[in-house]
Amino acid sequence: MNPQDSLFDPAPLPASGPVPVAADAPLAERLRPQTLDEVIGQAHLLGPGKPLRVAFETGRIHSMILWGPPGVGKTTLARLVAGAVSSRFIVLSAVLAGVKEIREAVEQARAARASSGQATVVFVDEVHRFNKAQQDAFLPHVESGLFTFIGATTENPSFEVNSALLSRATVQVLKPLDDDDLGRLIARAGAALAAPPLSDAARQRLIGYADGDARRLLNAYQNLIELVQGDATPPAEIGESRLEQALGEMLRRYDKGGDQFYDMISALHKSVRGSDPDAALYWLARMLDGGVDARYVARRVLRMASEDIGLADPRGQQLALQAAEVYERLGSPEGELALAQAVVYLAVAPKSNAVYQAWNAVRALVKQDATRPVPMHLRNAPTKLMKGLGHGAGYRYAHDEAGGFAAGERYLPDGLPPQRFYQPAPRGLELRIGERLAELRRLNDEARATGSAPGGAAADQGQPESP
Repeated sequence: MNPQDSLFDPAPLPASGPVPVAADAPLAERLRPQTLDEVIGQAHLLGPGKPLRVAFETGRIHSMILWGPPGVGKTTLARLVAGAVSSRFIVLSAVLAGVKEIREAVEQARAARASSGQATVVFVDEVHRFNKAQQDAFLPHVESGLFTFIGATTENPSFEVNSALLSRATVQVLKPLDDDDLGRLIARAGAALAAPPLSDAARQRLIGYADGDARRLLNAYQNLIELVQGDATPPAEIGESRLEQALGEMLRRYDKGGDQFYDMISALHKSVRGSDPDAALYWLARMLDGGVDARYVARRVLRMASEDIGLADPRGQQLALQAAEVYERLGSPEGELALAQAVVYLAVAPKSNAVYQAWNAVRALVKQDATRPVPMHLRNAPTKLMKGLGHGAGYRYAHDEAGGFAAGERYLPDGLPPQRFYQPAPRGLELRIGERLAELRRLNDEARATGSAPGGAAADQGQPESP
């Protein structure tokens, strides 16, 4: 919830004109847009002819869920909705409110309608934190039209909002602000604070730190300008070194979006690949300490499990998935331990990039090769017509063959030489997989050489086995 919003704030917004803001309010609150045209970003929703723009212009506002990351304008849009329809605006925080506060909001909406006919907008911040009973409490009043419901969430509403409530509201997806949006916001903030300009390097560093979050950008920028304006001789331009001095604890040494950001990701990945759990833990701690989203780390760990451990130890991917789920349930800092556990396991696990190499090879072949038809014996034949055309004719059902293996059968397109994309590494489970695969390939070679496969040896004539 925004620091300026109370747990329960039934005060109506004025139908037009700016909302009064205290002079000492945070910069993010002072710069909160008062009109739709002042909103930076979300052009896919607010541009000409776009859904929310049309709703604002026609005054036909319906209940909605605003889904997006922090600092992208969810609260601002909710306030503008209320102003657009001259409605009473009630703010609830799902972190602090309960059924009692919901009932009070309902009574306020009823009183406003009875006394003046004024409509009400009930805005619930972090609606995903309400339990089922609390969410259900809104349903009859949303259906009756007593108030317009607007929920804001950073979590996927498909999983976190009751289906009954979700079916009565449209979901509007808000996106992180891009670099151009954040640059415009810096310019607006600089004018408001009469601040010295930023150098290009400092500006990009600050934009990278914000990571699409307008509130994070403005809070950091306000702290920076207050410190700089306190200098004996304020600089004509704020450089990157002054930015680091002023916001060092906030920026740490983690440069989100810059070279250092990618360098640390690379260091973590290479430490795992190099089987050094201590170094892997160090880089994991550096990234989390610097403010990286732990969910991003979880995604990278999953990539490591697929790319560098692979089938040498399939449990690595299972553990990485479990670590991601544990973090989703516990959050920081407790959930970070599960990520550390996964990183250590992957670092000490046997390594194989055989599947990674095979996948790259087959993708390259498919990209440059012709579009080859599916062989007739492999085609689906669900109808009499398709069977009559020969679809599926001659297919050998592997379960009916000795050992459950149709030795010599061909599954690649006609005319494409046999391929060996996948070459198991002689480590971990892939050592056993390699032995099994070698035996299957031997049986195929024998069947084709003796002509026991359909079509006999002639079927592969001129198509030597790839090494």
